[in-house]
Amino acid sequence: MDTGLQPQHQRKCSYRSDFHAWTVEQAAALKARQWDRLDIENLAEEIEALGRAERRELESRLAVLIAHLLKWQFQSERRSNSWQATIDEQRDQIARLLTSQPSLQS
Repeated sequence: MDTGLQPQHQRKCSYRSDFHAWTVEQAAALKARQWDRLDIENLAEEIEALGRAERRELESRLAVLIAHLLKWQFQSERRSNSWQATIDEQRDQIARLLTSQPSLQS
């Protein structure tokens, strides 16, 4: 892998054409404090995407939990251990997510 200084255009091409190689290169540049090798625009986009992914996970788990709680309440004749297990699992995972990512609590 070429670790020398690369023009901005080549970094963006690498980002689009070989994401894994781009991440390895960017991590190495960060660790080595080689600021001129960083693809700032794409790094910022990826960091924002990580934050959105955490929020989407929370939203998804809340949706599953609410759906199962509604089923539990309004379809009491169909209650099952699997519904209870899903409710318990979603509550546990939501609590873990909120503990590790307190800014999502709002």
